[in-house]
Amino acid sequence: MSNGAYDDNNIFAKILRGEIPSHKVFEDEVAVAFMDVMPQGTGHTLVLPKAASRNLLDADEETLTALMPRVQKIARAVQKAFNAEGVTIMQFNEGAGGQTVFHLHVHVIPRFEGVALARHSDQMEKPEVLAENAEKIRVALQGQ
Repeated sequence: MSNGAYDDNNIFAKILRGEIPSHKVFEDEVAVAFMDVMPQGTGHTLVLPKAASRNLLDADEETLTALMPRVQKIARAVQKAFNAEGVTIMQFNEGAGGQTVFHLHVHVIPRFEGVALARHSDQMEKPEVLAENAEKIRVALQGQ
């Protein structure tokens, strides 16, 4: 069980409703993927279900079953787009688990030997960098 109710005014819910802009790379009836504005690495992408779920602990099985193939699709595209040697997939639950936005989401970060993840900070990436990285992923998705 999660520690609280779903808040439909969280930033990701607002992005899903189109109230806040994002650099989307993918969207279908189940999920959306967009660039993390405070990336821990080049190409850091978030994948989230459209279904209102606070996190993995309260998501229904159907949401999770539908979400994971989309995470895999984005991970493959991110790895290809940035010619990465690997991909880190992370998912946090509740504040004590590191979750800061309370809508289920999965982090997909391309990785390179010898390059550590940056700390998640309050420093936002330049919009033009996010737009360029999003386009690289969209192009990689066309090949799938």
